[in-house]
Amino acid sequence: MYEHMVFFKFNDQLTAEKEAALLQMLQGFQDKIPGITGLTAGRNETDEQERMQGYTLGLRVTFEDKAALDHYITHPEHVAFLGALEGVIEDVVVMDYPIT
Repeated sequence: MYEHMVFFKFNDQLTAEKEAALLQMLQGFQDKIPGITGLTAGRNETDEQERMQGYTLGLRVTFEDKAALDHYITHPEHVAFLGALEGVIEDVVVMDYPIT
């Protein structure tokens, strides 16, 4: 299995409505993209404000294997999500690793 974690930092163009739409898109991945065995997404609610560094939305996806992760990257639902980030994204941190 493979874990995929993503942390999003947005610019000041992000509205509450746009953020909700992005979160809904992320949460829909599991039903639309094959190979996903688990998924969570949500707003950063840490009490450690000094450590947030502006990252306000997170995604964790567990894939059945590396091939499923590779397929996800080019899947139309993922590509559509990337397009929806245009104009509102400031930075993204991604981490992928095998679960042993």
